[in-house]
Amino acid sequence: MIAARWFSLQSVHTVILYTSLSSGKPTQVCVLPGFHSWTPSFQPPDVGIRYVDHVVANVGWNQMKDWSNFYRDVFGMDQLVSFDDKDISTEFTALRSVVMTGGSGRVKCPINEPAEGRRKSQIEEYLDFYQGPGVQHVALATEDIIATVASMRDRGVEFLNIPDSYYDQLTQRVGVIAEDVDLLRRHRILVDRDDQGYMLQIFTRPLADRPTLFFEVIQRRGGTSFGKGNFKALFESIEAEQRLRGTL
Repeated sequence: MIAARWFSLQSVHTVILYTSLSSGKPTQVCVLPGFHSWTPSFQPPDVGIRYVDHVVANVGWNQMKDWSNFYRDVFGMDQLVSFDDKDISTEFTALRSVVMTGGSGRVKCPINEPAEGRRKSQIEEYLDFYQGPGVQHVALATEDIIATVASMRDRGVEFLNIPDSYYDQLTQRVGVIAEDVDLLRRHRILVDRDDQGYMLQIFTRPLADRPTLFFEVIQRRGGTSFGKGNFKALFESIEAEQRLRGTL
């Protein structure tokens, strides 16, 4: 398994081997040397997050190919899918992206780079504030995105706003879904469908005072994609945040 640790102004890849402390055999429990079990007194209710679905990195101009080659040559990953600036663009900004994945498909690492646009893109803004390439967001998987997002909102987590117009033609665009569209509209959850099924996703606002790291919450109902049909709505929402910061 490959995990990432994040520090100020750098991203560090860590290769982890799962082993049992008693038998030394492979296990699903991951611990570091000197680990001691600890049960904290603060036990908040579970919000439903189950695992990391993917980790997205932003890199500089024309660096995406170099970094995808790095993931291929060092970690043995293959390219799953790619998107060009025709797939990911708005009136003002654009980017390109490639998704690298391990043999099992469990570890997925999309890599974004800026593309030419009329204004400064979210990737360029990230690179300026982060002072270089790094992790843009971590996608956390849930089995009930509506309940998870509702619980996170109750705890003060702020999510990006999506315009009401996105939901007016939602069922015509993605077909029949199990979720109540009114609840999706209330929580500003996005939906996209591919040939395997569909997926639901939502994005938090940046975690700190800089527009760098944020989280995605994702639920997959068969869908294996990354929300290509939502790119325009998502990026327009991010551009609205950029306008508030005066960086667009």
